[in-house]
Amino acid sequence: MAATMVPDLEARPSVFPTDRLLDSGKCRPELRRDLRRIADGRNALTVVGLWASVAGMVALAVWTGNPLVYLAAFVLMGPVHARFAILMHEAAHKLLFTNKRVNDWVGTWLIAYPALVPIGIYRRGHFAHHREEFGPEEPDIAYYGGYRCDRRTLARRLVRDAVGISGWKNLKPLFKAVRNPTFGGVARSIIAVQAVLWAVSWIATGEWFVYPLLWLLPWMTQWRVLNRLRAIAEHGGLEGGSDRRVTTHYVRQTWPARLWIVPYNTGWHLAHHVDMGIPFRNLRRYNQELLRAGYVTPGITYPNYRSLWRALSDA
Repeated sequence: MAATMVPDLEARPSVFPTDRLLDSGKCRPELRRDLRRIADGRNALTVVGLWASVAGMVALAVWTGNPLVYLAAFVLMGPVHARFAILMHEAAHKLLFTNKRVNDWVGTWLIAYPALVPIGIYRRGHFAHHREEFGPEEPDIAYYGGYRCDRRTLARRLVRDAVGISGWKNLKPLFKAVRNPTFGGVARSIIAVQAVLWAVSWIATGEWFVYPLLWLLPWMTQWRVLNRLRAIAEHGGLEGGSDRRVTTHYVRQTWPARLWIVPYNTGWHLAHHVDMGIPFRNLRRYNQELLRAGYVTPGITYPNYRSLWRALSDA
């Protein structure tokens, strides 16, 4: 890797087009039609299952009343928030459900607003990210623009995330936007959804603190840590360019990482940037196409996330 972490040219051979992939790296139409198929039923079960896991963890903690079970539920809510974020991202790409009205309703009211995300604003910014990573309209540069860095700097940023400083920085604009003539409606809707979550949890459990302890606080603390680690693993230390291997890291996936930080196939992020129209369930298959074509090489591959985070913090 070069000092900027951009892979050398030798590690990025020109391999397109192939018999299955076009010049852009996207699949030829007959194959792409299959890979772009959205699994409506399975996705519906995924959304229901995610909410069921939230309810189950809360119910178990309250039923036992054991502080260690509460602690376990608090810790597991970090990966739960990661799942909400990835399903919201899928809905923002209009890939969660075939019916766009259903996609947007579920993505907004059952996923994004509970996760305190204004999905319409996110969608516009995120498409700018896909048009030109590291470009002038890049909305996510604050997450990964400061890398590489030294380990002390990374540790300081993660501590700010872990203690809620970054969380409050993200939450405060929501309250400020309540009276904004453009964004006030969205802000009030998100706050209303949070109020409903608090009320439902209070009524269902008889405990007022369940929502702030097991929903809002994990969002403000450990989810901030997970989100930073995931974001810098996607683009940290790289630069703009037409070759997605210059803008996006490639990390070999392991089940602990997929369980904890990159659920729903989001770890195959290079494949997502080569063709953002592939639903998350098919990203693994599409990644295999890129591997077979020789687009993904050992020279651009990190064996795990720890090795990438170490490289990002060894400046």
